[in-house]
Amino acid sequence: MPIALASVSDKRGIEEFCRGLIARGWSIVSTGGTRRTLRAAGLEVRGVSDLTGQPEMLEGRVKTLHPTVHAGILARREVPDDLDQLTAHGIAPIDLVVVNLYPFRETVAREGVPLMEALEQIDIGGPTLLRAAAKNHPSVWPICDPADYERVLAALDSDERTAAKKLRRELASTVYRHTASYDAAITAYLSQTESDGGPRRIPGHEALAALVRVQPLRYGENPDQDAAFFRDGSGPPRGIPALAQLHGKELSFNNILDVDGALTAIAPFVGGNQAACAILKHSTPCGLAVGGSAEEAYRKALACDPVSAFGSVIALTEPVTEATAEALSGNFVECILAPDYSDDALLVLRQKRNLRILKPGADTRLEAGGHLWDGVEIRGVRGGVLVQAAPRPARDVDREARVPTARAPADAEWDDLAFAWSAIQSVKSNAILLARDGASIGIGAGQMSRVDSVELSIRKARAQGLEVAGAVLASDAFFPFRDGIDAAAAAGVTGIVQPGGSRRDDEVVEAANEHDIAMVFTGRRLFRH
Repeated sequence: MPIALASVSDKRGIEEFCRGLIARGWSIVSTGGTRRTLRAAGLEVRGVSDLTGQPEMLEGRVKTLHPTVHAGILARREVPDDLDQLTAHGIAPIDLVVVNLYPFRETVAREGVPLMEALEQIDIGGPTLLRAAAKNHPSVWPICDPADYERVLAALDSDERTAAKKLRRELASTVYRHTASYDAAITAYLSQTESDGGPRRIPGHEALAALVRVQPLRYGENPDQDAAFFRDGSGPPRGIPALAQLHGKELSFNNILDVDGALTAIAPFVGGNQAACAILKHSTPCGLAVGGSAEEAYRKALACDPVSAFGSVIALTEPVTEATAEALSGNFVECILAPDYSDDALLVLRQKRNLRILKPGADTRLEAGGHLWDGVEIRGVRGGVLVQAAPRPARDVDREARVPTARAPADAEWDDLAFAWSAIQSVKSNAILLARDGASIGIGAGQMSRVDSVELSIRKARAQGLEVAGAVLASDAFFPFRDGIDAAAAAGVTGIVQPGGSRRDDEVVEAANEHDIAMVFTGRRLFRH
């Protein structure tokens, strides 16, 4: 009679599966809670202690860690000496292992879980059983997913040995993927704990990402690319996975990229004394503004580039009122993200069937920089990944900042320079942003030279009939030559904020002085490739 060992945390379908095994002539050996569940269902089940002759110990911490169990799993059926050793020691082969692991990820997904509670959910025996069965999958069935129960029973009924062998190999792959993800989640959690909740450090050797699939996607950036959305499984959902969708079609690959850009754009303004709005297209802003209300911030942001705002993603730092919703509904928008919506606002917005409406889910809220992945950004490249500490929101400009020019900014210029510096962080490099009265009026993004971005921002502002003269300008990196300063001055720009640090800073400052431009150096670069 073949033996199956069952020890599951997720008990979905286990009664039916074991009932099916017994009907096919199998004997069931089980542990603790699984044994009680199966016996309560009227199934004949032996305890692991009956097999090993040893009691479960340490409140269940030690149950299956015994040579009788692991020799029964690991013995190679095609090696006579292995089978002779089993016979000599009175050990029966175990031909099927069905195990799923303690709910570690589900436990640490709750906010504020004590360390000792998390440690109790680190499974030791389960991964060992699964890995042993998967290693010996030519002879042993390794099963960790309830979704595979019916497939295994069907394979046991079939005479197709080749198909059964192929299925066992597939199940073994599932096991190792499952245990690797489980270990990665534990590694990430303990790394966070050891750093007292601070930003995760870049790994010195191996980098482990505990990824959990959120949902499949219809396709990637283009229809011929397969895609899915995963989240960090080492803790509670954060950022985009923590958002609740109230209405509209499911998010696409490109929508998710744009929402990520939107969260980046509003991060410096969350918790500020004014409402902020970011309008994004292709993951870079085409309008950013602050105002006394969400509606005012939206109208000011839209004025920067209403043409590009068609089919955009919009993020707001304040709840959406009916008036804001009416203003938003006048344009075609793919997705809206806000802290909350009034009932009247939702009535207006839901008239657009496909509009995706997002807000933070239960027990979450928008936080400055809170969308970042525990202080780490991971980006895929061909054949590998890049890992970096995530940037903190740009809030570096105050009146103590370095002013290298002869003229310091006036009060109104200081306010606009501070806004422009916070706003430039989310613009793709080379990035230039013109601002006036707490709003972007022209944005130059993604150009190969900085002077081209300056000229583009001026051209975009003028195309909307916005006055550049008297505006300020932010640059995400230093000016390598004075040509960008000259172009800004010719358009009437009166203030510039930039990191500084070029070998030609003296020439750039001299150009600013020639044009009576006040310039601020932040000492911090904000590239976003």
